Parts: sequence; structure tokens; C-alpha cells
Amino acid sequence: MSDAMLYALAGAMLAGCGTYGLLTAGGALGRILGFNILGGGVFLIFGAVARRGAGAGLAADPVPQALVITGIVVAFCATALAVALLLRLKAADGAGEEEP
Repeated sequence: MSDAMLYALAGAMLAGCGTYGLLTAGGALGRILGFNILGGGVFLIFGAVARRGAGAGLAADPVPQALVITGIVVAFCATALAVALLLRLKAADGAGEEEP
């Protein structure tokens, strides 16, 4: 079993766990985390596909690797935005309630 195949299988397992978490999570934060795990699995699969030619002595394709790095940065920014919006929504819901 090659390294690229091992990474692809690990990425598929992460994508499956993320999909399961996304579908079964009760709250918004759980869905955000499930979506991030799903994205990490997809990035790992995409990186493994980029390395498929390296086993035959060819260099790995740099374009998918650059796309994965860009996708990781965009996913981090989207997660930060989603958590900030979730916190803002929670603060707006709790602003009108009074503690007994």
C-alpha cells in the first residue's frame, strides 16, 4: 500500500466522520465542527490525488497542492466567521432575557 493510498483512505474516513457529524449534530457549533472535519478529509483526498504520479518517479503536481493550501486558509476564515456569527446570534438572543 502506497503512501498516497493511505492518505486517501484516511481522507475518506475523515470525510465520512465529518458527514456523520454534520447530519447528526444537535447544535450549530457541532455542525460547524462536522463541516470542518468533512473539509479536512476532502483536502486530504485532494492532496493524495496530487501525489499519485510521485510513485512512478514523476514530480507531484503543484497546482492541486496550491489549491489545498488556499482552501485551508479559506476554510479557516469561514470557520472564524461562522463562529463569530454564532456568538453574535447567541448574544442577541440572550440580550432580552433577564436572570431571575
